[in-house]
Amino acid sequence: MGTPLSSREAQAEAVIDRLHEEYPDSTISLNYSSRLELLIAVVLSAQCTDERVNDVTEELFETYETAEDYANATEDELADAIYGITFHNSKGGYLQGIGEQLVAEHDGEVPDEMSALTDLPGVGRKTANVVLQHAHDVVEGIVVDTHVQRLSRRLGLTEAERPDAIEQDLLDVVPESEWQQFTHLLIDHGRAVCGARTAECGECVLADICPSEKGDSDVDLASGEPW
Repeated sequence: MGTPLSSREAQAEAVIDRLHEEYPDSTISLNYSSRLELLIAVVLSAQCTDERVNDVTEELFETYETAEDYANATEDELADAIYGITFHNSKGGYLQGIGEQLVAEHDGEVPDEMSALTDLPGVGRKTANVVLQHAHDVVEGIVVDTHVQRLSRRLGLTEAERPDAIEQDLLDVVPESEWQQFTHLLIDHGRAVCGARTAECGECVLADICPSEKGDSDVDLASGEPW
């Protein structure tokens, strides 16, 4: 098993430094050209791959360009337009509701406050954090997606299970200047090396400081289950 550093702060710093070297161009992988497009793309990305979202939104964004366009569409029309996205029927309703609420309460613009964003249909704290960071350059927290949830537990940065609790633990140990980039680094590493089912510890630049490393550890700390 890898040996984590003496404090979670030191562990987080080492993880960040190494992953910056490994993924120097790490950034968001969703395609968008406006704040509204980013909001829609992130809502669609819940439990769906970014690749699939980018495929679907290429045509969607040509048809629906404004909040009014979404507000004036029916849920069925939007569900058809995003067919292939996980839970497309439910998300069609979210998009229609988002359009209506943006028009009614925000003059058709994407708000720049956490509370206003999380009031929108289908928008939780994770989605709101992404939109704030990349649409408004407002960094209030750390986005905890499935990769961040998995890797932060494997690396011994948290023992929490719920995303909100994991975020609070990470905010205490990740330097504020790295809050935004931390998510992208862990996503890239999760996709390339540290997968849910295929953790390639022999290729991992973090293996020597990872308490879940397969070489000696019998347990995946992300799940608490044996490897």
